[in-house]
Amino acid sequence: MCRNITELRGLEPAATADEISAAARQYVRKVSGITRTTEANAEAFELAVAEVAATTTRLLAELPARRQPPKTIPPLRRPEVRARLGI
Repeated sequence: MCRNITELRGLEPAATADEISAAARQYVRKVSGITRTTEANAEAFELAVAEVAATTTRLLAELPARRQPPKTIPPLRRPEVRARLGI
């Protein structure tokens, strides 16, 4: 379902809060079908993103270290994305 969400486990250095939040936001967008929030759904959407991000953070902290890095580079670590976002 979410083929474009990048694997965050095994990154060196570890996944940042921004990377985890971006993955959570992408997941919530996909499962909810909401690409742009409105006043009516913004609170529920942001709450879901925060919960998914918190759960992902706990999961990554509890999993044993991975022997190999992920096969793809997370978007927030790609130079072209960092340049676009001004990071």
